[in-house]
Amino acid sequence: MIYSKPVLSIPDQIKKLQSRGLIINDIPLAKHYLINVGYYRLSGYWLAMQADKVNHIFKPNSTFENVVSIYQFDRELRLLLFDIIERIEIALRTKMVYHLSHELNPWWFEDSHNFKDASAHNETLKSIDRELSQTKEEFIKQHYLKYNKDTRRPPSWKTLNIASFGTISKLYGNLSDRIKSKDIIASEFGTVNRSFLPSWLQSISQIRNICAHHGRIWNKNLPGKPRLLPRPPYKWINYVPPVAEQNRLYIHICCMKYMFDLVDTNNQIPTRLKDLFKKHPNIDPTALGFPKDWLKEPLWN
Repeated sequence: MIYSKPVLSIPDQIKKLQSRGLIINDIPLAKHYLINVGYYRLSGYWLAMQADKVNHIFKPNSTFENVVSIYQFDRELRLLLFDIIERIEIALRTKMVYHLSHELNPWWFEDSHNFKDASAHNETLKSIDRELSQTKEEFIKQHYLKYNKDTRRPPSWKTLNIASFGTISKLYGNLSDRIKSKDIIASEFGTVNRSFLPSWLQSISQIRNICAHHGRIWNKNLPGKPRLLPRPPYKWINYVPPVAEQNRLYIHICCMKYMFDLVDTNNQIPTRLKDLFKKHPNIDPTALGFPKDWLKEPLWN
């Protein structure tokens, strides 16, 4: 099949949506979002409103204003997730630099003997080299100028500060199990030992990438499922969604909140999340995997 859909003007896009049953009460608003956000990006938010997804026919009483509200909710949700992930990311960098540099040496990340998979470690070093060459951070440039005879990369407290979350999570996951710091770091995040934290970090890294590329979080099946602790030592949830539902945001954000509680004991994540749902009453929390009584759970209460 050859793609043959024509390019449509904004007025024609509006006519198409109306012909399919979408109610547009505010034409200027529709024009604004179609020209600044785009038909294709918005389509991810109105897909759930369609009764016939083959012919794209909308359910009765579906409105463009509701599409905008869902889009705004999703944007604000991404900002909230970014805030949580940023704090977890900084804590992870700090813990890895501190514990591993003391147990091994400041250049532990360069030594393949410290890692289980030498090939994967080599690929991670390539990512680090790429990030070092592309960074505009002055402290990296000054390091190379001052220590120009040192063939090693900058020590971990410099290098890991410019490495991406994906890079540092891969470094942690690939660490040899004989390294004591791997368990220490996991325990400081409340995940007891090295068996669980790598999958949590992978999940967070994937969600971070979606947020960084302005991808949709609402009503989306997320990649990966975190490996859950059978008996978490800190406040957790009584109702754990079945495995089939663990690709929705709820269990992922539960893991983030669990870790974040140990990074910032006075965080306002439950209040901010509750206020976000209150601000957008048209949002169905179940589309994100949230159970009906999620706020009564020990983790969120």
